[in-house]
Amino acid sequence: MIRSPADPLAGGEPGPLLREVRTRVVRIPLTRPWGDDVREVGVVVVDVRDEHGAVGHGFSWTPTIGLRAVQALLEDDVAPFAVGRPIDAALWRSCWERVHEAGGAGVTTIALAGLDLAVWDLRARRAGVGLPELLGRRHDRLPAYGSGVNLHYPLEDLVAQARRWVGQGFRAVKIKIGKPDLAEDVDRIAAVREVLGPDRALMVDANQRWDLARATDAAAAIERFGIRWLEEPLRADDTSGYAELARRTSIPIAQGENLHTLYRFRDVLDAGAAAIVQPNVVRVGGITPFLEIAELARERGVELAPHLLPELSAQLAFALPGTAWVEDVEEARFADLGALTAPTGVLVEDGWVSGGPSLGLGLRFA
Repeated sequence: MIRSPADPLAGGEPGPLLREVRTRVVRIPLTRPWGDDVREVGVVVVDVRDEHGAVGHGFSWTPTIGLRAVQALLEDDVAPFAVGRPIDAALWRSCWERVHEAGGAGVTTIALAGLDLAVWDLRARRAGVGLPELLGRRHDRLPAYGSGVNLHYPLEDLVAQARRWVGQGFRAVKIKIGKPDLAEDVDRIAAVREVLGPDRALMVDANQRWDLARATDAAAAIERFGIRWLEEPLRADDTSGYAELARRTSIPIAQGENLHTLYRFRDVLDAGAAAIVQPNVVRVGGITPFLEIAELARERGVELAPHLLPELSAQLAFALPGTAWVEDVEEARFADLGALTAPTGVLVEDGWVSGGPSLGLGLRFA
């Protein structure tokens, strides 16, 4: 596991008791909508207090579906169970086992993330350090890649976005694919590759739009463009389909943003169904399970690239043993959207992400 020697959970010391959990909903308008039906993202802010009065600030997140359900699960089930328990290494697992009856993953793990992030923020604040330092920082900077929710963009807008990424110094970019007409996907990839030139990496993301036959045809059609990875071509549940697709194409397969537990990541890797895993720190349940998934990827020798939320994902990546690409979606950082009370300290400049908060997670929502 990735644990700092200063981490009180590493030594099995009893932690302070959790005394209070509070939640509130924040809706954040997107500067550039992700589609006609995605014009805002939702956050459940979670604040905790321990028996000594120390506080921590976390959040859960969902772009469109289930925000109120996440808050209700936190308030009705997670918080009543967690309050009065020690803030220690067993807390996350105990809470997960408690809510597992409502589902082992999905809304349950998304809700647990709010509590887990707040607890880690509290612990870092008590230690007087930022999260990367609490975990044990290994990197001062890491490569970032430009990303966008751009399948609905006209071709000229997509090309303009690619030019912006090049101008900002990104050495890799990711675009959405999955048009009804495969030829249109090919044309869009060709246009972006022309902007990038041969030396920048190009990733593509189909967002689970295809079945195996369509994915096989698409992979064959785009291999010539030097694709760094093909992300979520199939439904995330279709592990056997992913394993078969990996045998049919030379393009590395990436998935993980819609896998929610360590067990699912293990199953995917056992099946040879991914070359790159992409855990989303909120969807997997928080920092505690994210670190377990990262350790699994390290043990298996598989590349890890955290999904979205660069202001938090970068902090985790700074503490990982190997280099991890950090995704930076255009105009979607919480700070860029005016959702935070102060800058996080995480900087994305010239295609690199660096910095970090001076205290805790550095994420306080207005």
